[in-house]
Amino acid sequence: MAGYQYTVIIGNVGREPEMRYTQSGVAVCDFSVAVSRNWTDRNTNERREETTWFKVSAWRGLAETVNQYVHKGMQIMVAGRVTASAYIGQDGEARASLEITAQDIQFLGRRGEAYDDGGGGQPSEPEDLPF
Repeated sequence: MAGYQYTVIIGNVGREPEMRYTQSGVAVCDFSVAVSRNWTDRNTNERREETTWFKVSAWRGLAETVNQYVHKGMQIMVAGRVTASAYIGQDGEARASLEITAQDIQFLGRRGEAYDDGGGGQPSEPEDLPF
């Protein structure tokens, strides 16, 4: 029986996208996304935060779109296939890397602020809504 994998992450872009092309001319755009979760430690009552970094690769037309519109700090949703790779870091410690091959990307805005497309598409006040 065949399996199926589809992973969705929502986080902030950690570095500007880097566009490149394969030898056969296929566009590939790579960037990173930080996904953070916050909680309160039950024992110490301290706020805690854990961040998981994902390397993201977008291909073909999606790569071109990412290269044009994605910027460091903006909030983004990425859906696709995830792979994990183990390696030894420069300090000699075992490490792991999570990589997503994007199938779908949604632009959600910038860190700490609502989506701002320059004033054109998003109503700023509730009374501006058409329904």
